Amino acid sequence: MHTTANEAVETVKAKFDFSVDKFPLFGPENMLTDQYGLFHSKDGYLKGVKSVSPRYVPHTTDDVVALTEAAAEVFDGQISVKCHFNNGHFVHMKPTDDDRRNMFSVTNGDNVFPRFMVRGGFDGTGFKASVGYYRDLCDNLAMMRSVSSFSKSIRHTSGLRPAMDELIETFSQLKESWFTLTDMIAQMQQRTVNMREFLNEIYGEPADDAGGREITMHRNRTTRIMERLWNELGKTGQIQENSDNSSSVPAWFGYNAVQGYEQHDAIRRRMRGDEDFERILRAANSQVLTAEKLALAA
Repeated sequence: MHTTANEAVETVKAKFDFSVDKFPLFGPENMLTDQYGLFHSKDGYLKGVKSVSPRYVPHTTDDVVALTEAAAEVFDGQISVKCHFNNGHFVHMKPTDDDRRNMFSVTNGDNVFPRFMVRGGFDGTGFKASVGYYRDLCDNLAMMRSVSSFSKSIRHTSGLRPAMDELIETFSQLKESWFTLTDMIAQMQQRTVNMREFLNEIYGEPADDAGGREITMHRNRTTRIMERLWNELGKTGQIQENSDNSSSVPAWFGYNAVQGYEQHDAIRRRMRGDEDFERILRAANSQVLTAEKLALAA
């Protein structure tokens, strides 16, 4: 959805039309404690979030709005925005598709676009903004995590709006880091990995005494990853047909085969809320990070 800055703000307000409040926690027989719990004004207690101290101040929707406005300023007032809540606020932002300067093609048919993710969790760490990419070849949204300049922590005090200039500068730095990210992607395309060795580094191999279930899971995972890999290589005209998982392939495609498997194919428990966001968050696991590091070091 292409939208003006004002429309983006209204999207954020409509999606986050609730508050997160702090209330005291009590022991048996209303025994007073020095701990507080966080409560969603519509859905109740936030399960999975640790208790907080009396000094803790939850961030608000107004803080998230300030971040959205700062991002819109960097993108010349035109952004696309999508929101999600899962024990914290998540806002996914991108410049409009009409901004062709922010389009990057790795190879024939493999186009990559910048994406910005803002996370405001209720864990005392404040806000974090990250730059990543959306890859239209496989509908992947990935956030590179091994390079510190692709992520910025945003200090949260009594409110973010007074720090608007600082927020705009933060997003400006992230926008510039997009060009560093495209350089890295191009380097990964020029390097190769042996897929058998690559997957063994990430997932390991079943032990000699492994049971049938473990062997079957390993075989099925490898098959799904390789199918995804050959399909993408075929679509881009690099390899038309190949089924040998000992082949060497561009590290970019090896990384995305693993990232795509974890985001789309791996068996997960039932997702709650927005499926796209749940897939993105669950794919940011140790296996994907290992694949990223191996691909960059190839």
